[in-house]
Amino acid sequence: MTGTSQEILKHLPYLRRYARALVGSQESGDQYMRVFLEAILADPQRITPGGDLRVRLFAVFHDVCTLLHATDDDGAPAPLEGLVPVETRLSYLTPTQRQVLLLVSLEGFSFEDVGFILHLSESEVRDQLDAARKEMQRQHPARVLIIEDEPLIAMDIARIVEEMGHTVCGTAADHAEAVALSKRTAPHIVLADIQLKGGDSGIEAVQDILRGISVPVVFVTGFPERLLTGERLEPTFLVTKPFRPEALTSVIGQALAMHPPLAPA
Repeated sequence: MTGTSQEILKHLPYLRRYARALVGSQESGDQYMRVFLEAILADPQRITPGGDLRVRLFAVFHDVCTLLHATDDDGAPAPLEGLVPVETRLSYLTPTQRQVLLLVSLEGFSFEDVGFILHLSESEVRDQLDAARKEMQRQHPARVLIIEDEPLIAMDIARIVEEMGHTVCGTAADHAEAVALSKRTAPHIVLADIQLKGGDSGIEAVQDILRGISVPVVFVTGFPERLLTGERLEPTFLVTKPFRPEALTSVIGQALAMHPPLAPA
């Protein structure tokens, strides 16, 4: 692994993004990452030579994650102490469906790559993806607040949100407007850029919003590495600009599935 360590480091932020989105929390996702890194440091031979390094890293991550689960006396999987079992919060999407959805839509892997990562055939990957997308379509409509200072990008995000069946309850271009809109509209989810009009910070705007309401936040940014260090409080859900509509759709759906509105909008 010595000769590829620098290449591995380049992929870790995005593996961290995937882990957080998969389990629905920064804390738990980063815990998965810590166990993964400890495993490859203890046994560098896990990263076998040849092929696509990114694909191999995700495959090893999934193999290592199975070690996070013990088996209780009844044969049911029990989560590692400190991790919240995702299945209790997102029962209608199976773990495999969530994995396939995010690997294809968010991380952009091919069906062949996903099959290798998850030890599935390509036909099984397609079936799992179709099932996941159908389940996502059954979500209750939600009120969505968009924080974005580029009008064309804001319009594109709004179009995607509305095509999903959700409602855009407001669009803000700066900190003050974002906070005011959140108080007035009580959104179920916030989509935010990190750099706003007039030099405002989308991160600070979101922090102020979350002091008043508890909702999931998806950051849509051209600077993902800044929010994927694992060294401080960082977002659970993050989409990189320029984004593919399918990536944004999947992450919004995953965020709302993990943190559903208390009642239909």
